[in-house]
Amino acid sequence: MGMTDPLSDMITRIRNGQAASKEEVRMHSSNLKVALCRVLENEGYIESFNIKESLGKSELTIRLKYYKGLPVIENIQRVSKPGCRVYKTKAHLPNVLGGLGVAVISTSKGLMTGTDAKKQGHGGEVICIVS
Repeated sequence: MGMTDPLSDMITRIRNGQAASKEEVRMHSSNLKVALCRVLENEGYIESFNIKESLGKSELTIRLKYYKGLPVIENIQRVSKPGCRVYKTKAHLPNVLGGLGVAVISTSKGLMTGTDAKKQGHGGEVICIVS
């Protein structure tokens, strides 16, 4: 049986990896997961990510980031789920911790932060909230 929400699995692996002070976490790769990693890396929440092809399957490795021994990602939470999608217009995009966190939005122009989506005039599906 296949996984119904691979993005939730990815978010849980990141959360559990940081709780266990792991240097990196590994999982199957997909375009959506890579796009989310790109946003997290640009915002400074992860150190880096790498995609490795082996036996026709691609594996995503995420290097987690710590500051003074504490994880940089304090809270990462899935908002829109397969059973309950959450869409917001550009005027109603969430503001996370007064700007100290980011909301990751899936728009027609790809995955981006809520502030970038507002600047470009896009609304979309609220994928997750990171702080």
